[in-house]
Amino acid sequence: MFEISFGSDNHSGVHPLILKALTEANSGYCPAYGDDPLTQRVLAKLEALFGNDCEAFIVMTGTGANVLSLQTLIRSYNAVICANTAHINVDECGAVQKNTSARLVVIEVPDGKLSPELIEPRLMGNRDQHHSQMNVISISQSTEYGTLYSLREIKALADFAHARGMYLHLDGARLANAAAALDIDFRTMCKDTGVDLVSLGGTKNGMLFGEAIISFRPDLTEDLRFYRKQCNQLFSKMRFISAQFDAYLSDELWRSNALHANRMAALLASRLAEIGELCITQKPQVNSVFVKLPHALIAPLQEEYHFYTWDEAGDEVRLMCSFDTTEEHIDHLCGRIRELLET
Repeated sequence: MFEISFGSDNHSGVHPLILKALTEANSGYCPAYGDDPLTQRVLAKLEALFGNDCEAFIVMTGTGANVLSLQTLIRSYNAVICANTAHINVDECGAVQKNTSARLVVIEVPDGKLSPELIEPRLMGNRDQHHSQMNVISISQSTEYGTLYSLREIKALADFAHARGMYLHLDGARLANAAAALDIDFRTMCKDTGVDLVSLGGTKNGMLFGEAIISFRPDLTEDLRFYRKQCNQLFSKMRFISAQFDAYLSDELWRSNALHANRMAALLASRLAEIGELCITQKPQVNSVFVKLPHALIAPLQEEYHFYTWDEAGDEVRLMCSFDTTEEHIDHLCGRIRELLET
């Protein structure tokens, strides 16, 4: 176990208020599989948070949320368009392909972001019976490269998709960090821009486990509850996910956690930028910092701090901040970098 980790916001523990909510839920008896009063109340809160006229589903994992969302929108002969950095392409072990039999069409992007101009040429084969039919555009907000789509960019993608009979899916594992960075709410981010399905992550922002799917197209997702059972995402004691969401949504704990993580990343980037031998590769927008380190520093630093190498050929690493990252953690890392550079 590392004393300090910049490897992932998944490496942090659970926020104390969420732990308290779990303890309070751990008494008495109630129905399972989401039929308990707490879950029903939390589902209503989630739907209100996203602007109503939607339906919320609670699941266990982010991969499960993505697979279930896409499974309701596609058939086996369809394809999903995504960025090369997308979590569904890089870090989900082919889960979308295995569970849907559809394929991913991957577009190389320098900043993690798709655009209609990048997608348009890939649609030339649609309606040809020999080709997989592209039916969904999947984006991440924030992206895996720590960048943000503006509201105008999301709406442009939604309009582009809908004009061609396609759908827009949003992987929101770090949606809280994006909303905090843009100083907006979830409704403005998703419903008002035309997103069809979105996942709301909690694990990366202070929850123990649990995610939510928000469908703005209930006509398309009426069977999602059956897919959820088939995909092993229907949690029996769902009150323990719901209790977490209840605390997470109360008094905008999700926003305060995300704001803190974002601020720590901005501070980390500014401290690293003061070290002349380093190069920040992306302007920090959320809770991640991408930086090129001298090759000789990477291995020694990884013996003391957990972080991932993003681009081995370019010696670019990713440093993640969390709701419980402190200024002392940042000072410790930057001080050690300076020490290694001086030796």
